[in-house]
Formats: sequence, C-alpha cells, structure tokens
Amino acid sequence: MPAERNKMIVTLPSDREIKLTRVFNAPRRFVFEAMTSCEHLRHWWGPAKYKFVKCDIDFRAGGKWRIVQTGDGEEFAFCGEIREIVPNERIVQTFEFEPMAGHISVETMTLTEKNGKTTLTTVSVFDSKEDRDGMLQSGMEGGASETYDRLDDYLPELQAVAVH
Repeated sequence: MPAERNKMIVTLPSDREIKLTRVFNAPRRFVFEAMTSCEHLRHWWGPAKYKFVKCDIDFRAGGKWRIVQTGDGEEFAFCGEIREIVPNERIVQTFEFEPMAGHISVETMTLTEKNGKTTLTTVSVFDSKEDRDGMLQSGMEGGASETYDRLDDYLPELQAVAVH
C-alpha cells in the first residue's frame, strides 16, 4: 500500500499573509533544486490540467522569472523578480499573476530538513487584506496543493538521477 501523502497546511498569520507548509520525503537540496530551473519546473509546476508551455528563469538575486501555462482555451502567465537566494535554505521573490497586473506579493520560501525530510514553508505578503483575500478566493489553495503533490511525485525521479 502506498505511503499516505503529506498534506499542505494553509494558515493566515495576519490580514496580509498566507502561509503554506508542506513536508516532502526528500532532502532539502533536491526540493531546492526542483525549484531553480525550467528543466525541473516543467515536471511539476501548476495543476496537471494545464500545459506548461513557456518558462524563463534568471536564477540569481535581481533575476526575473516567468512561467506560462495554457488550459481551457486560455493562457495563464505568472512572473516575478528574485530578491534573495540562500542555496538549499531560502528564496525570496515577488509573485504576480499577469492578468491581475499590479497585485504583487512577496514570497519567502524556507526549507528545513530533519531526518531526510524537508519542510517547505512559504509566506506570501500582500499589499492589502483585499489582495490576500482575492488570492484565497482564486482557487490558489487547491492549485498549490496539487502543485506540491506533483512536486512530491517528481522528487524521487530527481533523486534517482543524482544517484547515477
């Protein structure tokens, strides 16, 4: 019988924040690596019903990123700027859903490892309570949960490649 999947936990630390927490059964260097290049992101980023069609990442502080997906006859683009990188520990970046231009959040993702498992915590800070609530109402929780499930499915493949 397959192991039970870890669940994403969503909390609201303040009127302007969303906090996502998820445990992955992999060392944090693999979780970090999976988030740093289009080659890896194309395997797991976003809900499976959308096609991952374009990705550009300049993975450095000050670098920009952009991901485009299609589905249901529509195109969805997400973009931001990377503000800080601490390898295998932390990424701070902005996040913007292009159809809602100007509503930019700042995401701080941290990775902690214990006994070969990684806890990923992302805190998104929005400009207003209305922006935060709009994100919550957009279906973000379901999309993020499925995305993290897909990352969980991809991590064994990434680890297997590293072994060979």
